[in-house]
Amino acid sequence: MGKRNVDLVVISDVHLGTYGCHAKELLLYLQSIKPKAIVLNGDIIDIWQFSKSYWPQSHMKVVRKIMKYMAENVPVYYLTGNHDEMFRKFTDLNVGSFKLQNKLVLDLDGKKAWIFHGDVFDVTMQNSKWLAKLGAVGYDTLILINRFANWCLNLLGKEKMSFSKRIKARFKDAIKFINDFENTAAGLAIENGYSYVICGHIHQPEIRTIENDKGAVIYLNSGDWVENLTALEYQNGKWEIFRYDANDFKGEPDDEVDSSDPKDLNALLDMKTLLIEVIQSKD
Repeated sequence: MGKRNVDLVVISDVHLGTYGCHAKELLLYLQSIKPKAIVLNGDIIDIWQFSKSYWPQSHMKVVRKIMKYMAENVPVYYLTGNHDEMFRKFTDLNVGSFKLQNKLVLDLDGKKAWIFHGDVFDVTMQNSKWLAKLGAVGYDTLILINRFANWCLNLLGKEKMSFSKRIKARFKDAIKFINDFENTAAGLAIENGYSYVICGHIHQPEIRTIENDKGAVIYLNSGDWVENLTALEYQNGKWEIFRYDANDFKGEPDDEVDSSDPKDLNALLDMKTLLIEVIQSKD
């Protein structure tokens, strides 16, 4: 399958290092595109739940693929989230085409795009971090149970289901939180004159125009690679949500990065040094 040209790709909430992460699917997607720039909008590596005993080869392949982009001088912006908040002590780090930041403003065809993870709007995250971390463990466990249930449903020839989506749909507080999150982000963007506001964090892929008495803005959310398997793509002045479909990638191999290339080795060493420092500070 030929690679698609994409001006900008925004990915968030991959949660590498957790059982719920769909790293193989993400790698297939990354192999299918030729982006001019990539924004990794938080929670890419899940430092909260990181364990040296669980780091599959598929997760490392995703990291290596990102480093391959760096070696090819594709701008890679890593914006910190709550699950990888330990990277914030390295904010404004620039290594070649790799930039580590907390937020980002990009000019897209004359329009300003304000990009950040969005955990700043999460009251639980700000006031009860231990509760948020406990919730993250519970969410990861729910995803594992969900995977087993879907495996059984597949054997029976029945349609898969998402436990977390059903839970969110049943609880009004969850729906209210999502609406409040989106409206808060949009309101701030309108006040600051941005055309786009792009977030992650809530695992809810979305593109919609939000208006208030001060104006309008296009709100976007890149979703996640735990449940929805989505990304945002900007090409020819238009935004679209990419949704992974296994049928589109049948027979596609997940390649290895050729680490014999000196440029790849340099990128690997730079990223490895950063990861080691973060992991050591966690311990």
